[in-house]
Amino acid sequence: MLGTLVSLVAKAGDTPNPMLPETYDIVWSAIIFLVILVVVVKVALPKYNGLVQERADKLQEGLDATAKAQADSAAAAQRIESELRDAKEEAAQIRNKANAQAEDIVSRATERADQEAKRIIEQAQRQIAAERAAAEASLRQDVGDLATQLAEKIVGEQLKDEALSSRVVDRFLDELEAQPVA
Repeated sequence: MLGTLVSLVAKAGDTPNPMLPETYDIVWSAIIFLVILVVVVKVALPKYNGLVQERADKLQEGLDATAKAQADSAAAAQRIESELRDAKEEAAQIRNKANAQAEDIVSRATERADQEAKRIIEQAQRQIAAERAAAEASLRQDVGDLATQLAEKIVGEQLKDEALSSRVVDRFLDELEAQPVA
């Protein structure tokens, strides 16, 4: 087989190959290719590179914007968390202050109520003492009058001397008070 191929190649050396173009076609095709290559390298490739670079810049800007947005979002989340923590602390302080004020108000109200109750009790005791003294004086007067009337009936005459009458009544009442109550 190799021999057959070699013999065919030797015979074909003299005749032109229908598969290969003529030399002038190859030269002109190479010149046109080089012109097109120069145009592409000088004109189209810079524009293409510019578009690629612009696209890369836009992508980088997008990535930078995303990174900045993430950083801003993280900072905002941190700020919100800090503000929320501060708000909770402030609410706790307000709540504690309100509780303290409520306790103070209750304490003062209790103290005022105690003072008012003491005042009312003291006033009632004074009033009771005054009424008791008045009742004792009235009772003393009534008992004195009754004793005088009784003495007049026993003696059979009226006691005209007020001083004597008063002494008799006082002595009678003193004796009455000295006796044990049964």
